[in-house]
Parts: sequence; C-alpha cells; structure tokens
Amino acid sequence: MYPINLKQICLSSMCPVMDPSVKAAALQVIQQQSRPLPAASSPSVLLAYKNATGFKVSTLSKAGIGILKLATTQLKQQEKKARVVRSSSLGKAHPASVEKKSPLDQLTALVLHGQARLQPLAIEAHAPKPQNCRRIVVLGAPRVGKTSILRRFLRDGFDERYEPTSEDFHRKLYQIRGETYQIDILDASGERSFPAKRRLSILTGDIFLLVFSLDDRSSFEEVRALHAEIVAAKAALHSSKQKVCVPTVVCANKVDLPSEQRAVSRTEVVRALGNSCALFETSAKDGVNMEQVFEALARRGGLPLETGPSQHRKVSIRSYQALRAARQAEKGRKAAVCDAPCGALYPLARRPSFGTDLRLVLGPKSNRKQSKALDKCQIQ
Repeated sequence: MYPINLKQICLSSMCPVMDPSVKAAALQVIQQQSRPLPAASSPSVLLAYKNATGFKVSTLSKAGIGILKLATTQLKQQEKKARVVRSSSLGKAHPASVEKKSPLDQLTALVLHGQARLQPLAIEAHAPKPQNCRRIVVLGAPRVGKTSILRRFLRDGFDERYEPTSEDFHRKLYQIRGETYQIDILDASGERSFPAKRRLSILTGDIFLLVFSLDDRSSFEEVRALHAEIVAAKAALHSSKQKVCVPTVVCANKVDLPSEQRAVSRTEVVRALGNSCALFETSAKDGVNMEQVFEALARRGGLPLETGPSQHRKVSIRSYQALRAARQAEKGRKAAVCDAPCGALYPLARRPSFGTDLRLVLGPKSNRKQSKALDKCQIQ
C-alpha cells in the first residue's frame, strides 16, 4: 500500500478549497500519531478526536471528517505494520495473521491509494461445482431486444431507451436446495464483424439464446445463419459423426406489434430451424412468454427451474454472502437449513480472457497427442 503524507496534503497547494478548521484539525491529528486511535466509526472517531485535540466537532465539514477518518486509517495501518515487523523478528509470523480486506476496503484502497490489485471477493473462495456452472451466449441482429430480454432475466424490468450493445457480460449466483449455481451470460452483439471472436464465444457457450424481431426479416435470416454456425462449430469439437444436440432457445421478439407489421410467420420459422430449438414468440416490453423462455433455458441447460427470475428471491451480493455463511454454519451444527432459493448479481464479473477461453476449448496439453499436428485451428 502506498503511504499518504497527510501533512503534505494539508500544507500543499493541492488543497486550496480546504477550510482552515479542517487543516488545523488534520495537523492536530498528525501530532497525535503516537496515540492509539479508535476504530473508524463516525461517533467514536469524532469523540476521540474531540477529547484528544480539543477542537469543536460541530465546526467540521464533511471534508474535515473525511480527513480525520483517513488519518485514523493511516495510523492503524502503520501500527499493524509495526506489529507484523515485531512478530516477524520474533519468528511468530503466520499467514493466517494477515487480515483479509473486505470488498469495501478494497475499493477504498483503490480510490485513496491507487492500488491496482484488489483481492477477490470472499465469494470466490467457495466457487460452485463445475457441473453447476453454465454460460449462456446471446446472439442476434441489432435492435431486436436482446438487452431487454436479459434485463427481464436479471432484474425483471424494461427500459424504453435504446443503447447499442458492443459486448456485455453478466454473472448471477444462486443458492438452491443447498447447492451453489453460477450462470454466466455473454451478450455477443458486437462480434458480428469479428468471425473468429464470435466462433470462440460459440465454442465456449453451453446454452444459446437467439433473438430476432418479427418485423425485421433480415434479423430472422441472421438467426438462421447463426444457428447453422453454432451446430457446425459444436460438431467440430466432437470426433463422433453423430448429430450434435445444442441447447438452443429462439425468441421471435416484439409480438406486441400489430399483426400487419409481421414480416415472418411462425410456420416459416419452424420449417427453417426444425424441432431442435425451442421457439417462443415474446415481448420483452410486455413480458409475454418471458417466463416460458427462462424455463426452457433452465431445462435445456440442465439447471434448476428456480433460476428463473420469478422462482427465487433477489438479494444483494452482501446478503447472498451472509445467507450462504449462515447456511454453512447451520450445516455444521446439523441444524435445519432454510432452502428458500435466492440469487444475486456478481458485481465484479468480467468476461474471461481469450487465452482462458482458448484453453477451455482446446483442453489441457496432456490430453493432446504431441506427434499429431493440428490440421486446422478450431477457432477459424
């Protein structure tokens, strides 16, 4: 962590807006560095500083309180570092003695101290089983309602505004009947001009959601081409010549539009895509058949039906962690465990790197024959 010289901050020209009372308070805090300070909670901090320095707490602005809290944090870190050095010199240092930072502390450190490396959330220490993880890849032409459908799935809402999506990645975590599930959702809308990147997204996908608009025939033709590309890419991964079954759900969106605006009929869609896909005429705006789409995604992807947005309780990631910790404690005590399903959006989710996806597709090197050269890259 990069130390902060509070005296330089207070006396330099970088803080021209700081009022005199704040500067005086901060300088008095610096002079009290040898004193042990209380935890950084607002009432105790202000009371301790009032008793130690003698200034009036009521005259401090919000900026002054922030300076005081910053000073407290800095002194606590210095004391902790000194304790670690002393324990190391005595040969009593232990990895478990290093305190893990909470996500809020990590973000604070990033803002205040410029730290680039943040510790992962504690939730990653209890990752779900591989068989409980799925990646849904969403494909389709622009302006057909893909983002609106995902919003229905993740947050159960609709927004009239349209913003083009280049690429979007979401992760949702579930606690269902004592098991942890993870669904990654990749909206690969911006990959239409990058065939190799789109093919990599297809190869790493487990479930596919194809969306076209009923009033746009060209979007339907694009879905036909995407479906053929998905089947061909998945078949290339299997050495057997058997027909590959790819879990696919097709949404014919904007069914709320007047019938005279329809450019594609349901019969034509069924004839073109066959019975290998689950087809639904939907309206992300009115929520028509949305529940059926999410249920089909769960069934075809081997996921519990409780992953549907109306089948579980939506909680924050903090509440999710607390609930899971409580359930683990109840299991340890052999107490009755509440199995009410819940789900939370993972706030720090980002798409895995291309190298990670490539290793996922190609598999470990030990499983490949070194003497046999690859005729063609599977991503091309």
